[in-house]
Amino acid sequence: MIRGLADIGAEGVLLAGAGRAILLQIADPAVGHGVAEHSNFAERPLDRLQATMTYVYAVVYGSDEQLATVRRRVNRAHAPVRRTPDHQSQGYNAFDREAQLWVAATLYDTAVTVYEQIHGPLEDAAADSIYREYAKIGTALQLPAELWPADRAAFREYWESRLRELEPDDVARGIARDLLYPIMAPLPMRLAMPMARLLSAGLLPERLRDDFGLPWDERRRRRFLTVMRLLAAVYPRLPRRVRHGLKDYLLGRLGTGSRIGTGSQVAADSRIGAGSAV
Repeated sequence: MIRGLADIGAEGVLLAGAGRAILLQIADPAVGHGVAEHSNFAERPLDRLQATMTYVYAVVYGSDEQLATVRRRVNRAHAPVRRTPDHQSQGYNAFDREAQLWVAATLYDTAVTVYEQIHGPLEDAAADSIYREYAKIGTALQLPAELWPADRAAFREYWESRLRELEPDDVARGIARDLLYPIMAPLPMRLAMPMARLLSAGLLPERLRDDFGLPWDERRRRRFLTVMRLLAAVYPRLPRRVRHGLKDYLLGRLGTGSRIGTGSQVAADSRIGAGSAV
């Protein structure tokens, strides 16, 4: 029985929406320019994804020590991400509340979108609980709790309004191109990119898919639907240790116990960066 965010947040299949979430974020020119000016995201996309997931897992599942660790890293990395004194930079202040709200909103909407594609619609009580708890993704940093829309209906109004305002510019399209068509990435990542591009395009709202210039036609639509049907048939039957493996691994790298479950203890540090998804 699904009761809240802790019941779905560790599902590895949510990574299928990573490209969607990032493209939604950078479609806001303020966030997009912040990424372009202050981040090496396009050069090290796997590091950025790991950073984001480590943060999310620490907020939802981590111990107090783990959460404090990732908060310090995020805040330290965000400190330089501000407009220049002459205001010539179009980048954003990473502590800006509206920017943080949008980033948290993209993570929430993407997680629910992917989860329901695989498992079917959430019951209202579970959906309400997950929505309320997702505010933690932002409030664990500087987002005031009252800025998170009051309920799912209010969120939908906010979301639709923001989607209408988004206008990806050349900077955002350049980041998207570097992300989806990496030249210097390791071979395994390059081999995975056709699927990543298909999932990102299929999960994006149609207008943004067009604005980013992502190829889409009936053949790709059918392929996307086939992939989602296969995931829905296979993924829920995988062992929990497989489905939650990334969460256990990344929390293990933080080196202290987690509130829910434990991961392998790996004596390594994870880098939490500015821009993109956190």
